[in-house]
Amino acid sequence: MAENTSTPPDMEKAPRLDSIGHPHEAIIKHANDADEAMKAYEGYEGESLVLDEATSKKLLRKIDWHLMPLLCVIYGLNFLDKTTLSYASIMGIKKDLNLVGDDYQWLGSLFYFGYIAWEYPTNRLLQRLPLAKYSSFCIIMWGLVLSCFAAVTNYQGAVAIRFFLGVFESAVSPGFAFFTSQWYTKNEQGTRTGIWFSFNGFAQIFGGLVAYGISTGTAKNGSSIAPWKIVFLFTGLLTATIGVIFLFVMPDNQLNARWLTKTERRLAIERVRINQQGIGNKNFKAYQLKEALTDPLAWAFVFYALVADIPNGGVTNFFSQLIVSFGYTSQQSLLYGAPGGVVEIVTLIGCGYFGDRLKNRILVSTSGLILAIIGTLLIAALPLTNNGGRLAGYYLYQGSATGFVALLSLISTNVAGYTKKTTVAAMYLIAYCVGNIIGPQTFRPKDAPHYTPAIITIVVCLCAALADLVFIWWYCRHQNKKKAAARADPSYTKLENQEWLDLTDRENPEFTYTL
Repeated sequence: MAENTSTPPDMEKAPRLDSIGHPHEAIIKHANDADEAMKAYEGYEGESLVLDEATSKKLLRKIDWHLMPLLCVIYGLNFLDKTTLSYASIMGIKKDLNLVGDDYQWLGSLFYFGYIAWEYPTNRLLQRLPLAKYSSFCIIMWGLVLSCFAAVTNYQGAVAIRFFLGVFESAVSPGFAFFTSQWYTKNEQGTRTGIWFSFNGFAQIFGGLVAYGISTGTAKNGSSIAPWKIVFLFTGLLTATIGVIFLFVMPDNQLNARWLTKTERRLAIERVRINQQGIGNKNFKAYQLKEALTDPLAWAFVFYALVADIPNGGVTNFFSQLIVSFGYTSQQSLLYGAPGGVVEIVTLIGCGYFGDRLKNRILVSTSGLILAIIGTLLIAALPLTNNGGRLAGYYLYQGSATGFVALLSLISTNVAGYTKKTTVAAMYLIAYCVGNIIGPQTFRPKDAPHYTPAIITIVVCLCAALADLVFIWWYCRHQNKKKAAARADPSYTKLENQEWLDLTDRENPEFTYTL
């Protein structure tokens, strides 16, 4: 980063801008409701702040070291806890809870009913409350709720557990997107999001090995409780423990990071000035809610989350049974599901890195979707006797998460105005939930072992998602041209500390969309 010199903001003299970049009396009042970043400069009036490239890199390493390990581990546990039901499905839970008909499908979907019910409220709470403290509360609670699955004795109890698990896990994805937005520049966010999301893959490997170990161990030595209950106890209590660590280690933002000096806190805020969106604003702004609901880009995000997560909802809950349908035993399916995590790790980290490096995050992410389409077609086209080929197709499908992660990172990067950002995040994840509710219903017991309707649904949805990504790329590119024209207008004037005024991406001419 080149040397960056700034003067602390004068909140009383910083009017907001209208849609073409000129001061506008109707929105001058918003200058007094600016970003939290303003607080970093209080008491330093008249001082200059210099951030050279070497200092920025040193600070970035320090931020990475303190934030990324926790984000990665927690997000991996988030995925692991969702997929424990899939492991349990072939470890005796169906028999023990007397699940019949489509009971199991509905258990898979009920998690997302809880998620939907609490997604918008939890996004408002993420904005209003200290970010790290509220997130840690949700992490601890979801771990405790999951461990309670070991005490369930009937379908009704399982329904309640799955619903409340969705309630508490609904804070994780938007919360982590906000952390990434706070601490990293636009050119760093894709890689970091790809890394912490890739721990879904590590969790799939870890979870498969744990479930396999418990299954084989209890088969040889016996146990006082059912093997599937041990899986829930282990993953739930592990999550709650890590949540306690998160509570004491994770800062809410740069202003209360104990591992940064006072000067480093200001520099950590200064280095993200280029994002044109600050580090957070706790006040609800109705005009930003309206803008989120009328923004074509937001609805393109929503459409993607819906169609891409119909396949995800089915495969996440049925992958163990799907592998069994390839001709493997139940215990083998626990073990053979793990390599799919490697594909997810490689594609997510690779797309995140090259997307930022090539400055084309959206189009690079399409490579994972193309792999997933090829993999699904292999499952559909190869005969049932070709176990290895169909399993390879399942592994290729694991590249499908790249588009979802790219757009999740773009909520951090391309949506500005904190009320708008929390609203778009909620819209995106509500659509994600709807897709995941529909998904398990496509895997009907009567369609086993081919699951032909489900496979067709997956291919159609992935193709629609691919087309949507191309549209989003085109739209962002088109908006950047319009903003460049506005900045080129001779009457346009950029205001001092415009970056900290909590402007939305559409109303700030200085804001450029990452592709």
